[in-house]
This record gives sequence, structure tokens and C-alpha cells, in this order.
Amino acid sequence: MAAAVPQAAAAAAPATKKRRRPRLHVIVFLAPAVLIYTAVMIFPLFNTLRLALYTRIDQERVWAGLANFQTLFFDPIWSEQFWNALGNNFWFFLVHMLVQNPIGIALAALLSHPRLRFAALYRSAIFIPTILSFVIVGFAWKRILSPIWGIAPSMLDAVGLKSLFAPWLGKEEYALTTLALISVWQFVGIPMMLIYAALLSIPEEVLEAGEIDGITGFAAFWKIKLPLILPSIGIISILTFVGNFNAFDLIYASQGALAGPDFSTDILGTFMYRTFFGFQLQLGDPHMGSAIASAMFAIILVGVCIYLFGIQTRMRRYQL
Repeated sequence: MAAAVPQAAAAAAPATKKRRRPRLHVIVFLAPAVLIYTAVMIFPLFNTLRLALYTRIDQERVWAGLANFQTLFFDPIWSEQFWNALGNNFWFFLVHMLVQNPIGIALAALLSHPRLRFAALYRSAIFIPTILSFVIVGFAWKRILSPIWGIAPSMLDAVGLKSLFAPWLGKEEYALTTLALISVWQFVGIPMMLIYAALLSIPEEVLEAGEIDGITGFAAFWKIKLPLILPSIGIISILTFVGNFNAFDLIYASQGALAGPDFSTDILGTFMYRTFFGFQLQLGDPHMGSAIASAMFAIILVGVCIYLFGIQTRMRRYQL
């Protein structure tokens, strides 16, 4: 009996080695995707970070260390534009968080009701603006809200509210909020569909147990469904954060690279574009542009880390 134990261990050893043998087919299938991702994402990212550490003096590239960042954050010529763009970016993101995501959750809750007729038609109609080009959306809304040839004044006049009309894209205090609401109109379909899918994945047994306890209607959504879809809401929030701090297209298409009026709609994307490539009388500076891009990357990275190691961890504890 004692001799049988070493024999069994010896027989199990080759099997263990076979299990630990590397799966070459996994490497073969992943290699093309990894190479492409490295070429179009990883290499440009590190090259941008590298450019931010140099400057150009007399047509020669010179090591500058963190001098470009010091100029960006503290030199009045640069810092005023940077902090203005960063503040506008935060406001742009806040409007999406306070308007787009709650509306998306409410729409998903309504469209997931089993007794609602034509729910598929409503979902398609709300989601259609998401697939439109930023250029189309920007120019279309610029024409709609134009006080000269836009249809917004006549539409408000038809319902007796023409006195409320103002050139919202032409006033500094309204322009950024107006563009944020236009972006909300375009992308509200994304949180709606994600939350809708999360609501459909809730087991019927859980809802039936709630009905037995007398939890129905809005109370069922608030006490049962909402806690179960918190992970999806967290994912939507971090996607909103990343998307808004990478925003550029809508502002550029509707207000131009100068992000008028008087830079009131300027965000980090448009500021980086003008700096890196130059615009009108402003010469392009790839090194300062890379510093702005690196600052954007750092801000997004910090936000994502706060979500992953703070909010998501607490949500997992809450679920347990």
C-alpha cells in the first residue's frame, strides 16, 4: 500500500506538466490585436509623454524636464487658458452626470415596463441620435438655434414663448451649457440602453418576492432594481467621465477651434488642438501640446483610479 503512493504521485507528475504547458494558440490569436493596439495606442501615448519633456530652441530639440508643465500650470499666459478649459470640462461633465444619466435611467425604467406598447420603437427613436456624426449634430443645432435663420424662434413663437428665446450659442453665460445639453440629447441613448439591459437581467424571482412583500411600482424600482443595477450605473458614470474629458468634436464643429464666444466653450480638447497644431496667428507647439495631452491623460487616469479603487470596491462590499 505504501509503495502505491509514490507510483500514483509519479503518474500524476506528467499530467501536471501537461496542464502547465503554455497554450500557444492563445498567444497566436492575441498577438495581432496586441501589436495593432500597441502601434495605434501604446506607442503614441508614450511618444506624447516623451515630447512633453522636451522643448525647441533655435530649431533644436532640447531636454526640458518638467518645465513645460510648470509653464502650463503657473505661467499666466498659459495657465489662464488651461484652468479656464479645465473648469469648462468639469462643467461639461457635471451637466452630463446630472442630466443625461438620470434621464437615461428614467427612460430605461419606463421602457422596461412589460405593459408598455411600442417600446422597441421608442428605444430606436431615442438611440438614433447616438449614431449621427458630431459634425452633423453640431451644424444642425447651430442652424436650429440661429436667431437669423433658425427654426427655434418660430417654434417658440408658435406656442407663445418667443420671449424666452435668446442666442444661446452666442452668449458666454449660456453657450457651454447649451452645447452640453445638445450632447445630452445625442448620447442619452447609451445610458438608457445599458440600464435597460441591466434591468432585463434582474431575475424574476427577486421581483416576485418583492411583490409578495407588497413592494410594487416605484417602490420596487427604488428598493430592489436600483441597488441591483448600481454596478451598471458606476460603469456609465466612468464612461461619461472619460468621454467628456476627451470631448472635442462637438465644440469644434459648432464653435470652431477658438471655442467662442471669447473662449467660453473652450475645453481641454480644443485648447490642446490649438496649441499642438496652431491656429490662425498662433504657431503650433508640439511640446506644449503634448504637455496638455499628458495633463488630460493624468486627469482621466486619476478619475478612473478613484472609481476602480474607491467607488467600485464599496459597491462590491454593498452587494456582498
